[in-house]
Amino acid sequence: MMLPLVLYDILSELPGNNWSANPAKPRFVLSYKELPFVTLWVEYSDIPIAMKAIGAKPNKRRDGSDVYTVPVLSDPNTGTLLTDSFEIASYLEKTYPEKPIFPNNSEPMIRAFDSTYESLIRPPAKSIYARCTKILNPASAKFFIEARSRDVPLPWDATYDEDWELLEKAYNTAYEWYQKTDGKWIIGNTLSYADIVVACHLLWYKRVLNEDEWARISSWNGGKWAQVLADVEKECKLA
Repeated sequence: MMLPLVLYDILSELPGNNWSANPAKPRFVLSYKELPFVTLWVEYSDIPIAMKAIGAKPNKRRDGSDVYTVPVLSDPNTGTLLTDSFEIASYLEKTYPEKPIFPNNSEPMIRAFDSTYESLIRPPAKSIYARCTKILNPASAKFFIEARSRDVPLPWDATYDEDWELLEKAYNTAYEWYQKTDGKWIIGNTLSYADIVVACHLLWYKRVLNEDEWARISSWNGGKWAQVLADVEKECKLA
């Protein structure tokens, strides 16, 4: 009998807790592949202590220093403990190949897509970081600000209008990518991890932004992005 996998995710003050894009990615993959799993919720401020305690490996900041992050996935069926959403996805694909998320050996291409997409939407994310502090408890909000401001200097809302213009331009580019495919997904008629990556960032926006801000994103490109999120959630049985 297969034991449930364990996904470590970040606690919030929102109903249902989930909000962060990176832990959402393995949750979507696990649900799509219909693998049993449980979620262990960790306060943002407790991530370093909790991840060290279970023996998780740190990631690297841009300056080369260690940083403990989630998601972390523990698979008691194989004794595997993994950090980093893409490496978790790669592991799940190799270990549980049913319902592939990298169809037709597309992992290298989707790895490049993931990097390109992240670099496209990262610059205007400052305003969204500011919203994240509102859905965490005070200790976690303080830790979030300290951690994120090492890479993205404060204040985060100083260039709000410019950031939103940049974010819309980023999604205009992403819309062009979707327009070049033969189906509704990034690589045609088959859902892949590329679509999950896009959807999980959209979920992040929907969960942390003000209603009028999410409505603004939902209106871009003829409602494309609200539809992508709804379609991926449906495919992953998370709707």
